Amino acid sequence: MIKIHTDKAPAAVGPYSQAVVSNGMVYTSGQIAIDPVSNTVKAQTIEEQTEQVMQNLGAVLLTAGSSFEKAVKTTCFLADMNDFAAFNEIYGKYFTSLPARSCVAVKTLPKGVLVEVEVIAETTL
Repeated sequence: MIKIHTDKAPAAVGPYSQAVVSNGMVYTSGQIAIDPVSNTVKAQTIEEQTEQVMQNLGAVLLTAGSSFEKAVKTTCFLADMNDFAAFNEIYGKYFTSLPARSCVAVKTLPKGVLVEVEVIAETTL
């Protein structure tokens, strides 16, 4: 098992890794809209937060020897299902390979963000 860490995505906010590689697969932790430079949530709208989440995921996937194209499953958490269409528009720009996906509404997310996404993908590591 290989623990993944990159400074181009926010550090874990608890006792976990940004991702773990095992048996040719990378399992990312859920990424939220924390800017890795300022370590704060700058983005306010669902569109801005989704873009930041995708940038964070992209950095973790790259460090793990993977990419959005190698994703096989995503799990998406929204604070408000009314944001689904706006979220889906941004999500679709990144996950063009159409991985399997679950998307659920949750009561709250860490740091009061609007969206969190985790990915399972193939890796070359």
